[in-house]
Amino acid sequence: MSFSDQAYRSQKWQLAADAGVDERADFITKTYLHLLGAIGLFAALEVILLNMQGIESLVQLMTGSRIGWIVVLGLFMVVSWIAENWARSAVSSTMQYLGLGLFVVAEAIIFVPILYFASTYENVIPTAGIATIGLFATLTAVVFVTRKDFSWMRKFLMFGALAAMGLIACAIFFQFALGPIFTYAMIALACGYILYHTSNVLHHYRIGQHVAASLALFASVALLFWYILMLVMSSRD
Repeated sequence: MSFSDQAYRSQKWQLAADAGVDERADFITKTYLHLLGAIGLFAALEVILLNMQGIESLVQLMTGSRIGWIVVLGLFMVVSWIAENWARSAVSSTMQYLGLGLFVVAEAIIFVPILYFASTYENVIPTAGIATIGLFATLTAVVFVTRKDFSWMRKFLMFGALAAMGLIACAIFFQFALGPIFTYAMIALACGYILYHTSNVLHHYRIGQHVAASLALFASVALLFWYILMLVMSSRD
């Protein structure tokens, strides 16, 4: 174990909310810089994947059958669980970064089909990206200005996520469209997660957990981008 990991392991984590002004500011800055880095890595991976030879075959493999997409979603959930646990590691900072990197790679892969289809529409991806950034910035500002703790939303968000997964599974098995109401509901769910995770940055994460915090925020932004992208695509049909 390296000296840095020994220091990391022996560090007594303190809630960012209870830390000094400089420590708290440093934690928040690191969290959002890591979020920006994750988004940048995600974008770079998508450019590489979408310009890869044989991308049509990969998309067909992922979405060509009900079983194929269920397998993809199942693998994504398993990998996400592993990545989130690594990112919360209290033993090694290296493990945290591996978790964040693994999660970004998993998100990039699962986004390939929707971005491939979205690229056939004019300006859909930039429009969805700008809308996502604008909504995320607005929700972030609400939390930072009001300083409210949205941790009470956790049980409602968990219930909403479980209900959404159940509906998605039913739609895949029984081959029916979920429709625009579901898309709006998922956008609302993603906004709820952004409020929840952003308030956790202010109130519940500990100094040293900036990688885990950035992963949680990145997951929420990715979910929001996915469903805004679907909404913009449906508006062009």
